Amino acid sequence: MELKFCPVCATSLIERPDEQEAGKLRLACPEGHWTHWDNPLPVLAALVEFEDKILLARNAAWPENTFALITGFMERGETPEQGVARELKEETNLDADEVTLIGVYEFIRKNELIIAYHVKASGTVSLSPELLEYRLIEPEKLRPWNAGTGHAMADWMRKRGLEPVYREWESK
Repeated sequence: MELKFCPVCATSLIERPDEQEAGKLRLACPEGHWTHWDNPLPVLAALVEFEDKILLARNAAWPENTFALITGFMERGETPEQGVARELKEETNLDADEVTLIGVYEFIRKNELIIAYHVKASGTVSLSPELLEYRLIEPEKLRPWNAGTGHAMADWMRKRGLEPVYREWESK
């Protein structure tokens, strides 16, 4: 989303140096009503353990054979743990039985901060329309990618004595 106008007074935004941050340029209202900080968005990610395997899903917008963790945005009024459980339920219909933090990871390319969890889940898989298919992978056969949630997967593997073998993320 490209911001052009102040949400308070509708004046066109300008780039203005932030005096408190060594002159870093920020979009701002010339009247001083509003500043766009452009802070990273918190994204929740679930490495889902289901029936002793890891569930990976393919988003409808991704090419074939591209699978990843379940992800989504936090909502106002929920903890990250509640949010990851909600996203899991919305996207797969599974229930989060145990939620354990794996770690926090930068994803600078998309201006996001990923909060990744290992989630032990139960129930019956039923995918939301945003997901086309899923796979259940044995933990030792996981192949993390060298970005964002792939680092969380690799860290989870290492904690279990599994040495990750990275693969390239397909971006067709």
